Amino acid sequence: MRLEGWATSRLFPPFETRPAAAPQGEVRRSGLPGNECQADSSLGSGQDQAMSSFDLVVRNARLPDGRTGLDIGVQGGRIAAVAPSLPASGAPELDAGDNLVSPPFVDPHFHLDTSLSLGKPRYNESGTLFEAIKIWGEGKPALTADILKQRALTWCDWAVSRGVLAIRSHVDIGDPRLLAVDTLLEVRREVAPYIDLQLVAFPQDGILRTPANRDLLVAALDRGIEVVGGIPHYEPSREEGAESVRILCELAARRGLRVDMHCDENDDPLSRHVDTLAAETVRCGLQGRVNGSHLASMHSMDNDYVAGLIPRMAEARLTVTCSPLVNITLQGRGDTYPKRRGLTRVPELMAAGLTVAFAHDCGVDHYYAMGSCDMLEVASMGMHATQMTGRDAMRACFDAVTANGARIMGLEGYGLAPGCHADFVILQARDPIEAIRLRAARLKVVRRGKVVAENPPQTARLFLPGRPASTSFELPMF
Repeated sequence: MRLEGWATSRLFPPFETRPAAAPQGEVRRSGLPGNECQADSSLGSGQDQAMSSFDLVVRNARLPDGRTGLDIGVQGGRIAAVAPSLPASGAPELDAGDNLVSPPFVDPHFHLDTSLSLGKPRYNESGTLFEAIKIWGEGKPALTADILKQRALTWCDWAVSRGVLAIRSHVDIGDPRLLAVDTLLEVRREVAPYIDLQLVAFPQDGILRTPANRDLLVAALDRGIEVVGGIPHYEPSREEGAESVRILCELAARRGLRVDMHCDENDDPLSRHVDTLAAETVRCGLQGRVNGSHLASMHSMDNDYVAGLIPRMAEARLTVTCSPLVNITLQGRGDTYPKRRGLTRVPELMAAGLTVAFAHDCGVDHYYAMGSCDMLEVASMGMHATQMTGRDAMRACFDAVTANGARIMGLEGYGLAPGCHADFVILQARDPIEAIRLRAARLKVVRRGKVVAENPPQTARLFLPGRPASTSFELPMF
């Protein structure tokens, strides 16, 4: 039985053309980049701000850094004031109800072109990465622009309802039609009012294994894809993998673009393309603009080698995305017992000062059959699989699905300080740790000062003698 108004996200304008409801060691915290947001010197942080100029006021908010009892004033799509007890005015108000107000969730590694394709043309019965790649290749000739677009837009609906307002999606350029490239460029234009969508030119079958992909990748960049991708561990040899890294980093340097490379997504401790990526980053002057995705082989590398590798990565100012849901599912498939988890060394990388984010990666496709664009589910799996269960470590897991991904994508105006874009989520939780534990309801999702989605509170009704009439799973105060 379906109860109207329960477990359904409502979407609001700017969704005029979309359906009203979507389908169903020491860890150093990077913190939020919002303090750099003072884009307009006239935007204040206290009660001296003229309330008559506000377009929206959020009352009684808790922030991820632990501050409580704050109001947030919005003007012209940006945060204009963050202070206690902003004066009353005629501006519309949202009562956060002493709940957590967070910057939006960010997914810095996803594949919109494969999303929601589960079972097409067949299911991945082995569950391995290589069978998934084979199935994707089998299905590409039958893809149409309409199918790709509707799947991508549906996932974006889910994203907004979950408070995910920024996505970096890799796009397979290995189709001579460049069908996925053209379709996702169109999707990027359509979702721009409510999602920051970055696209990566991704040669799924390599550029040396499949030489035609070199020209196709350049053509994709010419059409407007803004990040250079690669997959060195899928090239025919280690030497050719290293050569592909050199070629792609030089291409990015010539064009002034960022790099986001699938790197070492296997269980082979001798798969060390991330070391080449760090070296080429420095040689090409790309420090701070290159991201290594997955880095799963670091899970299996010799500790002495990693002790030298991580400082080299830090010197290159590499950033890292880890895909907890997908890599704990795909990796270790060749093991009996013990079975490796296959996630990169997140706590150690964070402790060395690298920016590390968690990503959803895939959803309801031949790589990963599960998922609903819930970045709190991603944070929860990352926390469990990396054993990041200290208080600071759990807070760092929240950063890994918010601020860290924003840094990797280079998002302008991200955060909760005056001058930042008025993009935020009101969560049914008191702090980041509780948000992860509960996978908290996104009570309101706000984009540029406008509510774009809302969800009902997570509350269960009880019919027990002598007990409360309901519970919301929040910790009682006793």
